[in-house]
Amino acid sequence: MKLRDRVVVGFCLSLVLVTVLFVVDMQNESARRLSAADGDAAAAAASHYHGRSDRSRDADEAQSAWNLAASYVVSTLMPSVKPRPTRPGAPQPYSRRADGRPLPEVVDLYAGDRFADLTERLSRSSETQRRRGYVIDWTAVRDVIVDDTDEDGTTSNEYVVEYLEDGLRLNTTALTIFHSRISKREMYPKNDTYVPLILKNMSVSPILSVAQKEGGTQLKLVIEYLNGDKALMKPMRFTREQQTLPNHFYFTDYERHNAEIAAFHLDRILGFRRAMPVSGRLVNITSELMAQVTASDLLKTFFVSPDKNVCFHGQCSYYCDTSHAICGNPDMLEGSFAAYLPSQDILERKTWRHPWRRSYHKRRKAKWETDPNYCELVRNVPAYNSGRRMLDIMDLSVFDFLMGNMDRHHYETFTLFGNDSFPIHLDHGRAFGKAFHDEMSILAPIIQCCHIRKSTLETLLRFHNVKKLSEHMRESMAEDPLSPILWEPHLTAIDRRVGLVLQKVRECLSVSTMSGEDTADETRVRTATNATFDTDTGDLGQEVKYTARSRDVTQD
Repeated sequence: MKLRDRVVVGFCLSLVLVTVLFVVDMQNESARRLSAADGDAAAAAASHYHGRSDRSRDADEAQSAWNLAASYVVSTLMPSVKPRPTRPGAPQPYSRRADGRPLPEVVDLYAGDRFADLTERLSRSSETQRRRGYVIDWTAVRDVIVDDTDEDGTTSNEYVVEYLEDGLRLNTTALTIFHSRISKREMYPKNDTYVPLILKNMSVSPILSVAQKEGGTQLKLVIEYLNGDKALMKPMRFTREQQTLPNHFYFTDYERHNAEIAAFHLDRILGFRRAMPVSGRLVNITSELMAQVTASDLLKTFFVSPDKNVCFHGQCSYYCDTSHAICGNPDMLEGSFAAYLPSQDILERKTWRHPWRRSYHKRRKAKWETDPNYCELVRNVPAYNSGRRMLDIMDLSVFDFLMGNMDRHHYETFTLFGNDSFPIHLDHGRAFGKAFHDEMSILAPIIQCCHIRKSTLETLLRFHNVKKLSEHMRESMAEDPLSPILWEPHLTAIDRRVGLVLQKVRECLSVSTMSGEDTADETRVRTATNATFDTDTGDLGQEVKYTARSRDVTQD
C-alpha cells in the first residue's frame, strides 16, 4: 500500500473514532440534562409539544456527523459501492401517519372468501356461452356473465397498420411502430416488445422542447424528444402518502403523477391494455425543462422560492399560481411521462360523454344517482344498445373502482373501427387518493346493469384466489425509475376492492336467479323509460366535440 493510501485510511479511521467518541459524549450529556430536569415535568411536556428538545437535536447532530463520516469512508475506501440515491418525496415503509397517529384499519370482509359459487358458475359453459359472440340487442340481455368471444373461443381483431396507405415511414421510432399495432380490441398485444422500449426512451431520452398543454384544469407539459416522439408530463405536487383532503370534492383534488404510472401498470395487469405506456422520470427543472421552454408565457412563471428551490406554475384554470407552484428539490422533480396517442390526422378519435358521468357540482346529483331504472336508458341508446360498448363500460368501472377514480367524465374511441373500438383509458391523475375508503358508487354500472365480461370475472377470481393483484403491481412497478410508485395502503386497498367487486357480481347473480327470465313487466319498464329519454338526457351516449371547455368543472 502506498504512503498516500495509508494516510487516507488512517485519516478516515481517525474520523470515525472521533465521531464515535462524540456520540458517546452526547449521550452522557443528555443523561445529565434529563436528571437535572427530573422535577420539571410541565416544562418537559411543553418542550415535547412546542419545540424540539436538546436531546433530539443533539442526537440529530450526532447522526449527521456519523453519516458524513460513513459516506466519506465508503466513497474513499470502497468506490465501487454506490449508495442508493434518495429522491424528494420517495415513499418509505409507513406504519403511522406523519403526525404519529396510527393508520386507520379497514376490514377486508372477503379476504377469506374463495367465491366458490362464482367459480362454479363459470364452469357451466351452457350458461356463460348462451349469448356468446357479438350482442345484437342489449335490451334483451339479462345474463350477468357475458362471453363476447367468437364461437371458437377467440376474438377477431384488426390492426391500424392494415388501413395505413403509406405503411410505416422510413424514420420510424418505437412509438410510431407502436401506433401502427393498435387494434380494435386493445392498444397493444400481450407481451408487446415495443412497450419496454417506449418506457425506456421516455425516461432517458434528451428533451428537445417543452410546452404547456392547452386546456384542462391543472398544469400539464408537452414534452418533445430529439427523435420527434412526444409525451405528456404531469409533475409531482406532493408525496405518495398525501391523500385527498377530507373537504375536497373529486373535481377539486390535485392530480397525482404516480397515479398515472400506477394506472398504466394496473391496466396492463388486468389484461385490458387500453392505456398508453406511462413512465416515471426524475428531471432537472433548470436544465431539462426551463432551458427548453420557448413560450414566454410559460417561461415567466419560473422562479426561485424563499427556500432556494426552483419552481414554476404555468397558466391553467386551477392551481396555477404562486401559492400552488410546483417546486423541485432544489431543482430535481419527479414526473409521469405518458406516450402520445397518434395525431388526429393519422388516427381520428371521437370523444363520448360517459353515461355514468358525475354532476361536477357540489350540490346537484347526476341522473344515474337518483333514477333506479337508469340502466334501461343506457341499453336503448347507441352505441350501448349493441356490440361491445356496454361490456367495455363495465370493465372501465372495475378499473376505476380498483383505483378509486371518481373523475371519469368522458372517454375516447378510435373512429376507424366504429363501435367495435375499445374506450381509451386516459387521464387517471385523480386516482389513488383515498386508501382507506372504497367509493362504491364507482361500481354503479355493474350494480345497476348487472353485467360483467366473462374474461374480466375470471381475471378477478384469479387475483383473489391465486396470486394477489397487489403482488403483481409491486413486481410490475418495481421496474419504473421512480419506484416505489404507490403508498403501501393503496396496494392493500386494491386487494380489498377485488373482493368487493366479486361480491357485487355474486349479488347480481342472486337477484338474476330469483327473478328468472325477462318478463313483460320489465319490457314495459324499458319502453316507458325510453320514452322520457329525449327530454331528460338527450346527450347521453352522443358524440361530443372534445374541447378544453367540455372538461371544465362547475363548482357553483
